[in-house]
Amino acid sequence: MTNKVKTPDKVLLCVGEQGRRRARLVLTNGCFDVLHVGHIRYLKAARGLGDSLVVGLNTDESVRALKGPRRPIFSQDERAEMLAALACVDFVVLFDDNTAERLVSLLKPDIYVKGADYAPGSGNELPEAAIVHAYGGRVELPPLVEDRSTTAIIERILDGRRTAT
Repeated sequence: MTNKVKTPDKVLLCVGEQGRRRARLVLTNGCFDVLHVGHIRYLKAARGLGDSLVVGLNTDESVRALKGPRRPIFSQDERAEMLAALACVDFVVLFDDNTAERLVSLLKPDIYVKGADYAPGSGNELPEAAIVHAYGGRVELPPLVEDRSTTAIIERILDGRRTAT
């Protein structure tokens, strides 16, 4: 693994150093199972909101709990390596939970980013939002890239379609 993949404690040390320089920390999280253009645009937008981007990455076990027994497609080590290779990502932290609540509580990012599918009224709860607001942080929900989800890509592959419709 690369030197960008850290334990939460190591990220805290790095973030603490940045905090002394008044850097804005941005945190996002997800499975990032099949990396695609929607992920890239989302991560670049997240990085543009602050000075440092930490990506919380669900472990294989938590991906299975969230997405089912046939997922993930790529192992957590491969997914972490792919994310760490992106210039917009400063750190990758693996986590086992189904939500990032503990990670948010630990890192206390200035800005917590999730996709617009978590917008109020969407039917998706964003449990981390209450934690972020409690310490004075901000939640941002950048727009999604239409028809670019891992689930849609997997379905397209299984159906034998080459491009998104």
